[in-house]
Amino acid sequence: MAPERTFLFSSESVNEGHPDKLCDQVSDAILDTCLRADPKSKVACETATKDNMVMVAGEITTQAKVDYDAVVRKVVEGIGFTSYVDDLSSVDSMGLSNKTCEVLVRINKQSPDIAGGVHVGKDDMDVGAGDQGIMFGYASDETQDCMPLTHSMATRFGKKLTDVRKNGDLWWLRPDGKTQVTIEYKQKSDGSVEPQKIHTVVISTQHAEPLKAIRTKECSHQGYKGPEMTAPSMEEMNKLIVEKVIKATLSEIKLKNGDAALTLFGDHTHLHINPSGKFIIGGPQGDAGLTGRKIIIDTYGGWGAHGGGAFSGKDPTKVDRSAAYICRQMAKSVVQSGLSKRCLVQLSYAIGVAKPLSLFVETYGTEAGSLTADDITNILKIEFDCRPGAIAVSLALREPKYQETAAYCHFGREPYTKEGRKYFEWENAKDMAKYAGMSSDQVSAALKASNYLVKFVD
Repeated sequence: MAPERTFLFSSESVNEGHPDKLCDQVSDAILDTCLRADPKSKVACETATKDNMVMVAGEITTQAKVDYDAVVRKVVEGIGFTSYVDDLSSVDSMGLSNKTCEVLVRINKQSPDIAGGVHVGKDDMDVGAGDQGIMFGYASDETQDCMPLTHSMATRFGKKLTDVRKNGDLWWLRPDGKTQVTIEYKQKSDGSVEPQKIHTVVISTQHAEPLKAIRTKECSHQGYKGPEMTAPSMEEMNKLIVEKVIKATLSEIKLKNGDAALTLFGDHTHLHINPSGKFIIGGPQGDAGLTGRKIIIDTYGGWGAHGGGAFSGKDPTKVDRSAAYICRQMAKSVVQSGLSKRCLVQLSYAIGVAKPLSLFVETYGTEAGSLTADDITNILKIEFDCRPGAIAVSLALREPKYQETAAYCHFGREPYTKEGRKYFEWENAKDMAKYAGMSSDQVSAALKASNYLVKFVD
């Protein structure tokens, strides 16, 4: 048993109007457009943006007819970027305009060398990985959805900023924004972690000009016809963000004991709301954006580990994405089944090879009963098939549903089915509780009796 200790840990997030997240959403909107017409599309789409310009580039082989210009403008409009003034002193510029932005397209087909090695002439279950790489999944029992609390809070603060902007509660907010949360944790002797209190919250959000912006003009793109209003002072804006974003969000997040996360917030919590003073110029006018530059925000907020590969704009043969999803399902299944309190899972692949080359499990000493990390590794070999073709089937990854994942984290989301499509299917953990009371010999016997050699390299 390790000695108990107390430590601070921080995670950050950005909302959908951040330039990098804009790019992720455009890349995934293009992927969805391809998959909607051709589920076997091979897509690797990158997006870049600066000022009033959005560029998409990459390799796409599909039967779909894609109007890239229309897809880009629809995403930009949906986020709320509806005006651009080429003047950094302007208080009217949102930072990008769906109507006037320049859209550049540089798309080619997938390399025949890659296609021949990965999928041409192969059955679905024998399709190889689209590239080499390492992928990780993580889960912790500190929250009901098995996500690290620092990251859940940071992510949901960003989502709440967007919600209260779009529903009109805080109409003077603009699309761009960032959040950060520091929590004081206790690491127990068994390796598990338990949040003690919220130490610090940072929110920087784009906003209209204080005391001058009027609602009919600021929200004209939404067709607002209600009574005229003037934006509050910066001080009042910050107070409203604390009440309508921070406290409202914390009342919705549930800890593993069933209490609201608001119980961890109090006078001890340090608040930094728009610490730069003002944030009127935002979006691509404030910072350039690129697909795949928020990979920690997309995953676990710095907990666990990350293999370095981004998600957005990639079809399921790209194991950077699909294998990271199955790693999350494996880690969450371990924790929710009570096999350990924390779990990190790693897979690795070679281009053109279907079977993963390695499977690694770290449980931080939190395993249940007599189980070891090796036992849990063997249990995952029995219960999961991590070949790219099998992942695409089990998680229904050939469906056009990726733009929904491209902001507010790919993990810790509520799984649901809409129009026959299964969203966030990797969040549906497998029940593996039957293994909790097994010995190592029993697990080894179950492994030998299984077909794991069909699915994994021994």
